[in-house]
Amino acid sequence: MNKLIATLIAGLFATSAFAQVQAQNAGSTGSPMTTSSPSTGASGMSGSTGNSDADKDIAKADQKESKEVAKQNEKINKAADKASEKKSKAQAKADKKVADAQEKVAKADPEDQAKASAKAEKKIADANYDAQKTMIKADEKAQKKIVDANADKAKAHAKGNEKRAEAVAEAHKDAAK
Repeated sequence: MNKLIATLIAGLFATSAFAQVQAQNAGSTGSPMTTSSPSTGASGMSGSTGNSDADKDIAKADQKESKEVAKQNEKINKAADKASEKKSKAQAKADKKVADAQEKVAKADPEDQAKASAKAEKKIADANYDAQKTMIKADEKAQKKIVDANADKAKAHAKGNEKRAEAVAEAHKDAAK
């Protein structure tokens, strides 16, 4: 049971990571993927170009990217919290059903004990299945939201890189005059 859930979760995380890499690759222009921080320009320069207009544009791009990343991180945290809450509720519900079934077995007459035990086993199996199904759906839904948020973060990063590169190019063009 736990191995199945662990395998499904691992698969969802792998899918999420793959989708994030694909989104980042789609944002690049055929060059290898670079991981520059928002304070690093697209050309590898620091945030300062010596041109005040370009520096303002770079700062604006950094700020916009940071806001989008923070927004998407909030979505990720919200999705994970919601999934965790659903999973704990499902587990509590299953635990209650198991306890009720075991209580009925304990209260059963000695001659009905075997029959009550068989019914309890079925109820326990059903309760565990329902809980697992709910947990898997919660994880699946959360992973979809996380993948979407990571894709949006990658797009924001690519857009920030584009704006920084444009600002640096403009500064170089102005310096060449």
